[in-house]
Amino acid sequence: MVGDRMKDMTPAATVLTMTNQTQPAQMDFLTAVFKRLLPNEQVVSLAIILAVIFGLIYFLASVLMPVFASVVIAYLLEGLVGKAERWGMPRLLGVCLVFSAFMVGLGFMLFYLIPLVSQQTLELMQNIPYLVDQAQLEILRLPQVYPSLITENRIQQILLSIQRELLSYGQTVLSFSAASVLGLVSALVYLFLLPMMVFFFLKDKRLFISWVLKYVPKNRNLTIQVWQEVDTQIGNYVRGKITEVIILWVACYITFAAIGLNYAMLLSLLIGLSVIIPYIGATLVTFPVVFVAYFQWGFQADEFMYVLVAYAVIQALDAIVLIPFLFSEAVNLHAVAIIIAILFFGGLWGFWGVFFAIPLATVVKAVLNAWPRFEQNHLVADLNAADLNKVKEN
Repeated sequence: MVGDRMKDMTPAATVLTMTNQTQPAQMDFLTAVFKRLLPNEQVVSLAIILAVIFGLIYFLASVLMPVFASVVIAYLLEGLVGKAERWGMPRLLGVCLVFSAFMVGLGFMLFYLIPLVSQQTLELMQNIPYLVDQAQLEILRLPQVYPSLITENRIQQILLSIQRELLSYGQTVLSFSAASVLGLVSALVYLFLLPMMVFFFLKDKRLFISWVLKYVPKNRNLTIQVWQEVDTQIGNYVRGKITEVIILWVACYITFAAIGLNYAMLLSLLIGLSVIIPYIGATLVTFPVVFVAYFQWGFQADEFMYVLVAYAVIQALDAIVLIPFLFSEAVNLHAVAIIIAILFFGGLWGFWGVFFAIPLATVVKAVLNAWPRFEQNHLVADLNAADLNKVKEN
């Protein structure tokens, strides 16, 4: 029928008819493109929520830091409270037990760990002149040992640059000490407010969530999807990272104390905290361990080799055994993405940006995974369906 009518038409009429049939198909194609490229209501809701959260953290971090810190701590402790609830324990009792354990750990840090680390740090600072003299003596011996590789003039340049660096470092320490007086007052206020807010965030979790949801758009399925992925990965990562810090810290302290290494608590704590910065932290913390062991015993002593071997074994066990066990269900990010996240978020928020660089990168990854994509195959399918419907109408 359609072919007979096309034969009866003049060439001009035929062209006009084909043009009229092609225009609706093109409009259907463009409609499909815009439907898939333009953000829908859920995407707009997700973008607004992320922008508000980022703005609050970026612009109000210095003012609301105790609130943000208490929210993060309550979120981490919520996993233990949830386990207590799954075991049949009332939530209030679980909150009280978990909060009590948190306060015991906080008291251990305040009244034992921090004073001990501060004492060893002060002793190390007092011994810096002796360590510098020892280093200068060793450096001055280099032209005698390797006369073809280094000259005395080059040695003098190296020593002058070291002295300038030490002078600038001393000025930085003095300025930090003067500023720390005001920081101490703020820290005392935070120590009172932070535990109290952590307790109420845990106890009244559902009340706070229901209050926040009043101001969140109702069409938030995409936001919920992103949060579920982020919650699973960030929870596993942060809890695993804290466990890794504690295990490395305790293992290194026991090892260093058994060998007799000076500043064992300070160095072991630095090694534990070094895992917060992947790839970079372990490299940086190796230098103080080697330097302290060298200036205490020298290259020829057995204790020096014991420290190096023990440190290498602990790092190998961490990489081969501990990390796969703790992070089997955690984030899966490329090494380049991790380094970029550390540089970017560390530049924005300093230490806390470095600490939460991988969780924040996980948020970015989850948003990108959930964001609607432009897929050519879908558009072709929509266009073919539109053409089929047009043919059926004719």
